Amino acid sequence: MGSMTEKPSAPLRALRSARGQRWLARLLGGLAMAVPALALSATDGLPPAVGSALQRAGLPAASMSALVVAADGPAVERLRHRAEAAVNPASVMKLVTTYAALDLLGPDYTWNTEFRTDGEVNEGVLRGNLYVRGGGDPKLVLERLQEAFIRLQDRGVRVILGDMVLDQSAFELPPHDPGAFDGEALRPYNAAPEALLVNFKSVVLHFTPDLRKRVAHVRSEPPMEGLAVDSTVPLARMACSDWRGALRARFDDPDRIRFEGRFPQSCGEREWPVAYQDPDSYAARAMEGMWRATGGSITGQVRQGLTPPGTFLLHEAQSLPLSDIITDVNQWSNNVMAQQVFLTLGRLTPTQVMTESRLADRLKPVRSARFEHAREVVGAWWRRTLGIRHEVPVMENGAGLSRVERVTPDALGALLRHAAAHPRGDQFVQSLSLAGVNGTAARYARAPGSQARGHAWLKTGTLRDVIGVAGYVQAVGGTRYAVVAFVNHEQAPAARPAIDALIDWVAALPN
Repeated sequence: MGSMTEKPSAPLRALRSARGQRWLARLLGGLAMAVPALALSATDGLPPAVGSALQRAGLPAASMSALVVAADGPAVERLRHRAEAAVNPASVMKLVTTYAALDLLGPDYTWNTEFRTDGEVNEGVLRGNLYVRGGGDPKLVLERLQEAFIRLQDRGVRVILGDMVLDQSAFELPPHDPGAFDGEALRPYNAAPEALLVNFKSVVLHFTPDLRKRVAHVRSEPPMEGLAVDSTVPLARMACSDWRGALRARFDDPDRIRFEGRFPQSCGEREWPVAYQDPDSYAARAMEGMWRATGGSITGQVRQGLTPPGTFLLHEAQSLPLSDIITDVNQWSNNVMAQQVFLTLGRLTPTQVMTESRLADRLKPVRSARFEHAREVVGAWWRRTLGIRHEVPVMENGAGLSRVERVTPDALGALLRHAAAHPRGDQFVQSLSLAGVNGTAARYARAPGSQARGHAWLKTGTLRDVIGVAGYVQAVGGTRYAVVAFVNHEQAPAARPAIDALIDWVAALPN
């Protein structure tokens, strides 16, 4: 899967005069460049525990790029190792996307899904079409879609004598092959974004063993119009290790999911989220299935189309706020949600970013989104926010699910320091995964006595040849550090102990 994202804090005041502060900042910045950090290896500049972990993994020190710098106040560095190298950050790139969104749109920004009509509603019947215009909601899951349909029915729309037309025009996207990235077309992390993204285009299969009948009962969500799923699969006495493989599931027919194998009874209850095998028809099938499941009926089709002029609004479903969305993106490294946020930025213009004030209502989207639009907007935001000292990251989709995205630890360190001083910086930090506790960073800081457990807010990233983290670590000495570390190597996943050792080393730093 792809990876995740993190956040920092605020400045300190040391000398009485502003002039004295600037002098001290320059002095400490220069000293930080010249003086090696405490207890570093004399050979490669890395802490001994980190160097040893790399050696055990058979990885050269040159495969790692790292930066440890004070998050607040003067940029005092404790570690710099190939920090100017442009590397593939995997899901850590989500930090750029989410911080740009927080800064430009504000934490309370919401997406709207509009339900409109060109007909008349009378005695529970809509005579005309229902238009569902997607606004890019990153988390239009089943519960929220069901709530929207119930609200519509409360407003008198129970029977649609016409079509349900799904309007995806807020995003302009190229054709997408879900198996192109890594050949795993059925993995939910490969789902493509859409303006009307329903339930991440996933079907969740639930398996419940029935020992008396010697079968596992199968239940699927959501109810998909025209999709039949085998209701049972025989049980088998076998190990649970590869239970998905044992099912021998068939996903080649968009109208049916079949199981030609058996379900290991030792597994107990299990669930298996899979990307629907015909993603282009997912929204229509799921919307119709959910509409009927909530008690509605429809005489026409559910189809793709545009909302014509002159329609009127029946209901508007508001998304969760951006602050909640970026928490999902960063703690759980949700790729398609990150792309939804990235594309939303592409609905702005570079001119807006460079010239408009970002006050109470923040910036408002004014155009359809494309990936190239999003790259332009993030580039303009980066230059305005962080200047030209650090090159704009190379971004493809803003999620890190890419072989071409690139950024330097230096640049991410600057972003983390800027976020630390932002008025909404705490919300950015809290969107990150807490080491040893939750999210994707729960696997770190697990060693007994680790000082980092519960004191490191991290965004993680993993690809076949990439592993990395970036975020904040609160050291025992009282200083909060921005920490960035990557390994780009064909054996990169073996470097996790080295990155874990680096996080522990930072957490144990005295003043």
